[in-house]
Amino acid sequence: MSSPYAFLFHHVLRRLDPERAHELGFGLVRAVAAVPPLRAAVARALRPAAPGAAPVHVLGRDLPGRFGLAAGFDKDAVGVRGLGMLGFAFVEVGTVTALGQPGNERPRLWRVLDRRAVRNRMGFNNEGADAVAQRLRRVRDTPWGRAAVVGVNIGKTKATPEADAPDDYAASAHRLAPFADYLVVNVSSPNTPGLRALQSVESLRPILEAVRAAADDATGPRHRVPVLVKIAPDLADEDVDAVADLVLELGLEGVVAVNTTIAHDLGEGGLSGPPVLPRGLEVVRRLRDRLGPDVVVVGVGGVTTADDARAYREAGADLVQGYTGFIYEGPTWAARINRALARQEGR
Repeated sequence: MSSPYAFLFHHVLRRLDPERAHELGFGLVRAVAAVPPLRAAVARALRPAAPGAAPVHVLGRDLPGRFGLAAGFDKDAVGVRGLGMLGFAFVEVGTVTALGQPGNERPRLWRVLDRRAVRNRMGFNNEGADAVAQRLRRVRDTPWGRAAVVGVNIGKTKATPEADAPDDYAASAHRLAPFADYLVVNVSSPNTPGLRALQSVESLRPILEAVRAAADDATGPRHRVPVLVKIAPDLADEDVDAVADLVLELGLEGVVAVNTTIAHDLGEGGLSGPPVLPRGLEVVRRLRDRLGPDVVVVGVGGVTTADDARAYREAGADLVQGYTGFIYEGPTWAARINRALARQEGR
């Protein structure tokens, strides 16, 4: 254990309940971000690329790097400024549901230390689309908030019947699209009953059509918010192809691949971290071949090192996301990865 964070993790954080450790760590990030001199010092130290580096243009926005924070860490958009301070080029908040819900009972989050992985069955615990929209409105009312690149990941409210899923997703999209740089339709979490069944093309088509229409209605024709769909690593190859074909047919902007996996023997919930990396790379490579060069692919799953992020880029990902590595690697992790990618690209 060489770094100060590694020492802290080994001797303190790993001894705490994982969800409690998350709350404490995230609270500290937000507290630092609330103090302007501290925030500025940290942001300078952890900027994603060298000063003056050319931005990356993806999804209609200029980003300071290619590596961002995946959904799940900031479910309610309470810490966007602090997370940007830590060197993430963009932040995806959520998963947000149309109605607030408490999620599954605790315990619902476990570390898998020998694999540097995490297993969760959180169940989309969040305050709901109205609360998150109000918070994002306040973010966008500030200069830094207008400059930040923030995606919003939306999911189905647990109590909503599957037959009503399109309306449920559409309600969230309509409320949140005005404040999002992009929307991600999450049909791939294993922790809401029946959700993954919505990845079948027959179920997915009306959801994506409803989200696209709701987002367009909310923002008007001059500001088309990109819509992406997030898929599971456990989909068969032919089902990955079918989702890609549907994305092309509907003219959507992209796919996020992949979510957590249920291909493990550790108990309930989805597994994230290094065990997901090989399949994540396979799915991204397959999507890139199927979708062609013009549809955005976001690679996520198992990114711990800069080499992992480079592997996603080489597989065809335009952007890369992570979450579990943040837990194990600490607050300088995102900046290290973004800088390594920028050096490779000569930015």
